[in-house]
Amino acid sequence: MATNLSHSEFTQLASESQIEKTVQALQAHGIQTVVFETGEEASKYVLDLIPDGAEVYDSPSRTFEAIGLTEQIEHANRFQAVRARLSLLDYVAQRDERRKLVATPDILVGSIHAITEQGEVLIASGTGSQLGSAAYGASRAIWVVSTQKLVPTLEDGLRRIREHCLPLESARAQQIYGQPSAINKLLIVNAEHEAGRITIVLVKQQLGF
Repeated sequence: MATNLSHSEFTQLASESQIEKTVQALQAHGIQTVVFETGEEASKYVLDLIPDGAEVYDSPSRTFEAIGLTEQIEHANRFQAVRARLSLLDYVAQRDERRKLVATPDILVGSIHAITEQGEVLIASGTGSQLGSAAYGASRAIWVVSTQKLVPTLEDGLRRIREHCLPLESARAQQIYGQPSAINKLLIVNAEHEAGRITIVLVKQQLGF
């Protein structure tokens, strides 16, 4: 049975005990996890993880926008920003080339929608564009996540996506694209078999949806 979380709890930062429990579960599942007090600290840590010359795809993220990483990545000189290359390709005529760039970057960076105390990571998407690289295609995935996204169970994580994230994302999509969003595709990462491939950077600030 899912825990009855109110919407205020979907934006409430996790307790120290919940953070500790979640970190232990993630690391037991092969997912490297670090915790920072501020987005500024997290931003510096992420940039330091990116090697020179790497192809970096920053999937759309309100969290990244809030801490300035979107702009820093897209204007970086020491590595290659995939999103900058995508802007030069025709959306229809060069669709296959766009897909390949997004599907297999050296580094995927972004955020996710929920993490359970059992160490399950949930990512929802309208198109699925970032899910292939998250599951396997990227050599490394780095996700910056506010501790407000930590939930007790998988059921709570799914409800967080449906009842909290989707309405906010739909409102944003309607304003920008003229149509609402949808949970068309959902990825649940239970564990990572390749040591060091996934890093989660938890931040004790309210960031993103």
